[in-house]
Amino acid sequence: MIGIVGYGSYVPMYRIKSSTIAKQWGSDPAAIEKGLMLIEKTVPYFDEDTITISVAAAKNALLRAQIDPQRIGAVYIGSESHPYAVKPSGTVLIDALGIGPHVHVADFEFACKAGTEAMYVAYSHVKSGEMEFAMGIGSDTSQGAPGDALEYSASAGGSAFIFGKENVVAEVLFTHSFTSDTADFWRREYQTYPRHGGRFTGEPAYFKHILGCGRALLEKSGMKPEEFQFAVFHMPNGRFPLKVGKDLGFKQEQMSEGWIVNIMGNTYSGSSITGLTAILDVAKPGDKIFLVSFGSGAGSDGFIFQVTERINEVRDLAPKTREMLNNPNKIYLDYGQYAAIRKKIHFNEY
Repeated sequence: MIGIVGYGSYVPMYRIKSSTIAKQWGSDPAAIEKGLMLIEKTVPYFDEDTITISVAAAKNALLRAQIDPQRIGAVYIGSESHPYAVKPSGTVLIDALGIGPHVHVADFEFACKAGTEAMYVAYSHVKSGEMEFAMGIGSDTSQGAPGDALEYSASAGGSAFIFGKENVVAEVLFTHSFTSDTADFWRREYQTYPRHGGRFTGEPAYFKHILGCGRALLEKSGMKPEEFQFAVFHMPNGRFPLKVGKDLGFKQEQMSEGWIVNIMGNTYSGSSITGLTAILDVAKPGDKIFLVSFGSGAGSDGFIFQVTERINEVRDLAPKTREMLNNPNKIYLDYGQYAAIRKKIHFNEY
């Protein structure tokens, strides 16, 4: 049995409501909230970035895995907002958590599927027998230009998963990937904000790849949508994942637990996999979970998991995802505070 032995997430305490952003740009708050199905999103504070979020999520994963960090043979962080252009995020994490130095470290990037990309490789290392445990992380402090549609959803957060063969909480039954060169979203070097290709974002990119990966995964596994208790898909907004799930044959009740975008926003590399942690927080032994990510450029990774008895022993050892999202102490920002924290205001020095 090979699969997840420890999992954990982290989301910032700071939030901004979709209505606050809409009012800033003269848009109808009710129409924005209804159209995108987004109420609020997480905002990284001045001292938070992809590395700090990854460390916090990985700490929670270690709490649930209950293993010596030195036994982890690889650490991969997937993100499109690594703090350094030339310096890995993973090296900071392994020192912070006492992993290594005999460990393979790499930073991954594939837009919003960089997290599942890291998980896929970590799982493959364990499956091949190359190492005992490996960690895959998806974390982002995603960017959206002032006034752009992305500003309503681009948020912050991340999740970490330790793969191994001992004390597995969710066995990996099947995997699949589906990729093509589709230029729906990109950011060039030295550009602060990404650009999106408008009409390419939906059908040619998101829906084509998730449907392609999802259908292939169902065919490979010989399973049908009704055999799953849960399903989760990449969440760029509230509507897309619900529609693509319905197109694949899944029902609303199968998707509701992992559908957290309405109160979190789009955490990019942490999106679908943070939905997965919310599912693991409530799943029962024997439950099957269907996950398909999406990353612009474009590609999807798919996983089928089956939850084991071990989940009952570890789920309460670290903070649960929805508890963090519904934290009663969360702090709401006005647009000025948000713009300052996200460095959307630049001053020229004379």
